[in-house]
Amino acid sequence: MSDRFAGWESAYRGSPPPWDIGRPQPVVVTIASAGGFRSPVLDAGCGTGENALYLAGLGLDVVGLDGARLAIDRAREKAVSKSLDVEFVAGDALALAELGRAFASVLDCGLFHTFDDPDRARYVASLREVVEPRGIVQLLCFSDREPWGGGPRRVSQAEIRAAFADGWTVASIDDARFATRLHDDGARAWHATIERSG
Repeated sequence: MSDRFAGWESAYRGSPPPWDIGRPQPVVVTIASAGGFRSPVLDAGCGTGENALYLAGLGLDVVGLDGARLAIDRAREKAVSKSLDVEFVAGDALALAELGRAFASVLDCGLFHTFDDPDRARYVASLREVVEPRGIVQLLCFSDREPWGGGPRRVSQAEIRAAFADGWTVASIDDARFATRLHDDGARAWHATIERSG
């Protein structure tokens, strides 16, 4: 793994980082209960695996990928303790083709908003290489309407639509909340459902 992941690796040393809430994101539970995921599922930027493990517990075939090896190690430990079969991979979301698999669904819960503009374009291209035609990306990112000054880069609806303009259909973008250890009621977020064009 490259030095690009050093900051993420250090975030998992010591106390849990703000986004590691010890349970699946409530929005992910809502999406899943509405049938928003089909196997196989890629959890891109899975962290310590709470969302991936939740989806696997529903009977979905799930692969979790993260650039922080320490997070992946913890996710694997959780999978063993919960007797759940999830493949957790330390890897690069900008090179998803290296997984050698295609996915019907992708969960991006807090990854998209970490990229600068050039890497955002590379990430969307990387997704296109592994998402099946008519496959779905469920994207949760911090909203430009979030007033709190800390945390990750904010994203507008227009930025989401622009990033996925070529080869994708943005089916919906809805207001959501992103649960963190720093927000009592979660941060303002966007939940976008995006379909890869056939």
